[in-house]
Amino acid sequence: MNQKKLRVGVIGVGHLGKYHAEKYRDIPDVELVGVVDADINRAKEIARTCNTMAFEEFRDILDMVDAVSLAVPTEMHFELGKAILSRGIHLLIEKPITYRLKDADILLDMAAEKGLALQVGHVERFNPAVIKMESMLDRPIFIESHRLHLFTSRGTDVDVVLDLMIHDIDIILHVVKSKVKEVHAVGLSVVTSRTDIANARLIFENGAVANLTANRVSNKIIRKIRIFQPDVYLSTDCLKREISVTRLQDDINPPGGFPQIASQKMKYPGSDPLADEISSFVKAVINSSEPAVTGSDGRNALKVAIEIIDQIEKGCKTFKAVS
Repeated sequence: MNQKKLRVGVIGVGHLGKYHAEKYRDIPDVELVGVVDADINRAKEIARTCNTMAFEEFRDILDMVDAVSLAVPTEMHFELGKAILSRGIHLLIEKPITYRLKDADILLDMAAEKGLALQVGHVERFNPAVIKMESMLDRPIFIESHRLHLFTSRGTDVDVVLDLMIHDIDIILHVVKSKVKEVHAVGLSVVTSRTDIANARLIFENGAVANLTANRVSNKIIRKIRIFQPDVYLSTDCLKREISVTRLQDDINPPGGFPQIASQKMKYPGSDPLADEISSFVKAVINSSEPAVTGSDGRNALKVAIEIIDQIEKGCKTFKAVS
């Protein structure tokens, strides 16, 4: 970039966009030009805390920035994303990238044509426990993920697959590195008119199997991924940012007995995955490099999510209590 600092803006400063603005504010190489929200009072509130300007209309900021974070409801991702990219502005778009694959493809083509960074906000990829887990994998055989959350009205513009499960879909596609051969899924609505609980089984061409569960009407919060491969069992707690590694100790094998099993736990309590995500995007823009989580990654996760949703739509999806 030619200017001294990268000029950025945040479009949509609700629950998540607020944190984007705060992270940009704290990066020395960045000038947070402004924040945008349809609720101008909300925009002004965040602007005050971040020492920047507030805007009600997103187009008012486009001539002033080199890059933006887009943290608006998913139904607005495509139209706003298209307008942003058409102006030659680098884009960090929150997950899911869009509702429809054809819309995601248009955004990817626009970014590629203009040489722009297009990063998708799968923030769990920046969780240090997940990063450590990925570094230890070369042949995952079975993966099991559980992502449970208390019910909140936030995120109900999409179902639980696009709200929660898509994080684990993205991680699993990233570590398995094989095409999905089969998808089997069930789900049901409990509180909203959309799917609130879902379970999916992915079978990959290389024989790996993944079982994913997502629930946004749980009475507790759980974000765990367990992975088996021939030489190691990994249990990652994304919420606590911990990973437990279990291996056979080949050098301790009593005559006529079973090999010994040893476990090691690693913790990363002081980490900030969102700050790392924002920093990664800034570096990709400044260095003209590929983002850590590309638009194609977001598109691939969306494709599997849509297949899961389609499977659920074909089956029973309404919860009925039995008297």
